[in-house]
Amino acid sequence: MPQPAILTRGLTKQFDRQLAVNDVDLQVEAGEVYGLIGPNGAGKTTLIRMLATVEEPTVGEIYVNGERLLRDQDNPKLKRQLGYLPDDFPLYDDLTVWDYLDYFARLYCLREPRRTQRLREVLELVQLEHKRNDPITNLSRGMKQRLSLARTIIHEPVVLLLDEPVSGLDPIARIQFRDIIKILREAGMTVLISSHILSDLEELCTSVGIMEMGFLVESASLESLYRRLSGQQIMVSTLGSLDALKAELKNCPQVEGIELLPEKHQSIRVHFSGSTEDSANLLRSLIEAGIPLTEFHCTQENLETIFLKLGHQQTS
Repeated sequence: MPQPAILTRGLTKQFDRQLAVNDVDLQVEAGEVYGLIGPNGAGKTTLIRMLATVEEPTVGEIYVNGERLLRDQDNPKLKRQLGYLPDDFPLYDDLTVWDYLDYFARLYCLREPRRTQRLREVLELVQLEHKRNDPITNLSRGMKQRLSLARTIIHEPVVLLLDEPVSGLDPIARIQFRDIIKILREAGMTVLISSHILSDLEELCTSVGIMEMGFLVESASLESLYRRLSGQQIMVSTLGSLDALKAELKNCPQVEGIELLPEKHQSIRVHFSGSTEDSANLLRSLIEAGIPLTEFHCTQENLETIFLKLGHQQTS
């Protein structure tokens, strides 16, 4: 059986009397994009720092592709498999883009002609070939973040750890960064990424983990999470009477709730527990009842809604 790309057992980190990460058992399969979400202070950054070998666990075990992280040792073979991009990694503004990447390539002992080839590959990937001779200080924030990612993957790691990589980026820069992650995923790299921008994770990730107060309270594939926790909603609008529409909706046993939408004229959000066939039957019954519909649109609750729902379950 292939080994998980990341595996932890009882992983715990304590600072003085505070448990930042508490008994976390995490498993990320090879080739996955795993999203780590949770409020500030939940332990996401500390967990990622331990996986990146920057922070040593108080208790617990870490395995990367089946190799165990050994305490009080350099772990050079394991570290070479990792690429780590923290949320505050400094850039050397007085260097050019090329010299900056070349410096890190030399640190990883890449030799010619492979070193020059690799620099060209990563610059093409992050779309900075035209900036290779520019000083870093002249780059935009989005370009600097893409350059940081290029530095992170210069040594061809198999596991990529990204801590809030799109924080502070404008929408276009976020899209560019997200597209690069998709390319890395298609190339077979395993990516663990934390972010507060859940719409980005929703588009990128195959699985997600939710952290609360140091605990990993949920870890599942996005597909299973949606299947288990994402309710269906139907947007319904009418030219006629809202009372008549509500009365007809209440005749359907799969309608669990009705919510008026004051921002949309003559519109209702229906919380629906039925299948696709059930929603088709509901539409048919409304038409047969003579309700003049202008909209009947089915949607699923998104990752943000699921996260808020799980948070409420944890506190109630």
